[in-house]
Amino acid sequence: MCGIAGIMNRSGAAPDDAVLQALSAALAHRGPDGRGRTISGGTGLAHTRLAIIDLETGDQPLFASQNTGKEEAGTGGTRTGTKQEAGTGLGGAGVSPGTPRARTGTEKAALIANGEIYNYVELKLDMGRVDFRTGSDCEPPLHLYLRHGLDFARHLRGMYAIAIYDPAEDSLILARDPFGIKPLYYAETAAGLAFASEPQALFRAGLVKPVLRPEARNELLQLQFTTGSGTVFEGVHRLLPGETAQVRGGRITDRLSRKALPDGGPIEVSQSAALRRLDEVLSDSVNIHQRSDVPYGMFLSGGIDSSALLAMMSRLNEQPVRAFTAGFSGTDVADERRHARAVAEAAGAEHTEVEFSEADFWALLPQIATVMDDPAADYAALPTYKLAAAAKEAGLKVVLTGEGGDEMFGGYGRYRRVRRARLLGGRPMRERGVFDGLGVLRDEAAGWRDGFAKSEEEAARGGRTKLQAAQAADCADWLPHDLLAKLDRCLMAHGVEGRVPFLDLKVADFALRLPDRLKVRRGQGKWLLRKWLQTALPAARPFARKRGFTVPVGEWIGGRGRELGPLVASQPGIKEICLPHAVEDLFGAAGPGAARRAGQAAWVLLFYALWHRRHIEGVEEQGGVFDVLGG
Repeated sequence: MCGIAGIMNRSGAAPDDAVLQALSAALAHRGPDGRGRTISGGTGLAHTRLAIIDLETGDQPLFASQNTGKEEAGTGGTRTGTKQEAGTGLGGAGVSPGTPRARTGTEKAALIANGEIYNYVELKLDMGRVDFRTGSDCEPPLHLYLRHGLDFARHLRGMYAIAIYDPAEDSLILARDPFGIKPLYYAETAAGLAFASEPQALFRAGLVKPVLRPEARNELLQLQFTTGSGTVFEGVHRLLPGETAQVRGGRITDRLSRKALPDGGPIEVSQSAALRRLDEVLSDSVNIHQRSDVPYGMFLSGGIDSSALLAMMSRLNEQPVRAFTAGFSGTDVADERRHARAVAEAAGAEHTEVEFSEADFWALLPQIATVMDDPAADYAALPTYKLAAAAKEAGLKVVLTGEGGDEMFGGYGRYRRVRRARLLGGRPMRERGVFDGLGVLRDEAAGWRDGFAKSEEEAARGGRTKLQAAQAADCADWLPHDLLAKLDRCLMAHGVEGRVPFLDLKVADFALRLPDRLKVRRGQGKWLLRKWLQTALPAARPFARKRGFTVPVGEWIGGRGRELGPLVASQPGIKEICLPHAVEDLFGAAGPGAARRAGQAAWVLLFYALWHRRHIEGVEEQGGVFDVLGG
């Protein structure tokens, strides 16, 4: 796991190395083990490395050339502050963007990457004639590009954001994995195109100014995340999941897209055959996600997804799995640690319990709002952030997590509701926004659901059932722009890599096309996964009714609501969108016994106030919530 960034100038002039250094510095937390840079023609690339695979020779940038059928490669990775020169910046006019032209031995393409290519072992075996110079999992993609051009990413199995500069074509290639597990942002300006793993790097390097997009802000308030390629910042875009883009002369000139999910309706299969196949695909995915040259562990909530992950990891590992669980003491919400402890004991895991307290909430929330530069007001970021710190303290660089299990196997209650008629309690997903009917916003935030509605429309095509369409809609926006963004930022803030075995193309090909009856049965989702877990790890009690995961943010906010409300209401980002007296009333109404919506809305406003102060106003106070808001 790493940080990547770069620039392609429209003028062809060499990028300022000081700007590349600023980009690297802003992404240092993502890659504390080394830095590398390269400048060729009008393009510069910067990389910060978190060393996971090939600790000795895997520094980046990586370079490769192609000579009379035999490809040669080398590592250009260097330690902090060293610049590497690569290539000659030769033009490529008139060449098809999908096909590399003939190359000379002096033209070396350069690659930087953030992520893991899990099938790198198999790719190296398949590419027999290549003279690989490193053991890096990121070297095969560079050679695949030399052979296949823009279509290179279809061979990859993993999570990745990749940038390749091709001097023979004078083009920059950007690619992102199909689920959007790893982030990649870009901005097209008058000077050219700049990209980075996090938007804040573009701002800190002075390449773009952080200006708020009102329509995206409305999405954030009502949905708790934003949709599509446009971010909450003017002029800053996401490369969408599965996209590969070609940049020439500082402008995107071509795009390809690779889908994460299969098309078509369910494929009939018996329960016994489906269980056998589930065991095969889960074993294969977890096994390949464990490829690492450093110690790894996992996050265990005690729920179905993480328990299934623990069951398979325990089967595949000779040593006890290192599992980490967060819990909340003295609150009205369910504390998962007792059940997770029993599951871990049954699996023979080495279990670490992490307390997330009310004091942690007030102390850590400003830090979390800071790392969530592409914002998602997801309170699950709170325990995730502290779990990542605990994993780092325990000496781990890699953790496997259960994100994606609900989306792949149909777990959410909203999926069951969307299948029912309205007379029977059915309703569309996210039909009502967080602030609808509360009288807090100055206007109705019109259009907040348009982006998600577009994803719903696209997801429903191709003969999918209502359940499949709901799963696909969540995979388009909620998954990459909320769950995975939260996981990436909270873990990378501590230099820890998060891997998600449920979000694998082979798992998706199997799971999405299961019959609905093997996903939802007797009012429970993830039915097939539960059935598998019932045998694989009975202590998980997969068919027992459990309270859903939550964090007691409403309870904590309500306890200090009268004190907190006026502070939040006075923030510039809040005053421009909310009625101050209504904000104070909302915070006063939060807490135990209050309507859940009041606590949720108060949480969103508190997160947004802290986020806006840091990322839009540029205020960098240290301390807890009251220190920052009262500063």
